[in-house]
Amino acid sequence: MPKAYIVAELHDVKETDEFNEYRQRVAATVTAHGGRFLIRGGAARVLEGDGAPGTSVVVEFDSPKRAMAWYHSAEYQAILPLRLRNSTGRVICVTGVPPA
Repeated sequence: MPKAYIVAELHDVKETDEFNEYRQRVAATVTAHGGRFLIRGGAARVLEGDGAPGTSVVVEFDSPKRAMAWYHSAEYQAILPLRLRNSTGRVICVTGVPPA
């Protein structure tokens, strides 16, 4: 079964107490669902396209089902409004290449 990746690029991040609370609590929700952060911030450089890069996050899960279970979990949904009120961006779930 192929792995799945939650890919986020956040813009206009407001460094508020709410966003810091989200940052502190999200890792536990990811770990509880078997996820692993591959990228969590870090320097980004635009190679193609327009606009400044946002804050990038990539989380790996063992399957698309596990990724979606994390996103829709009560634990994550409880803290999601903290991020939504303090940033803009896009979050997608991408299925990886099936193992050979």
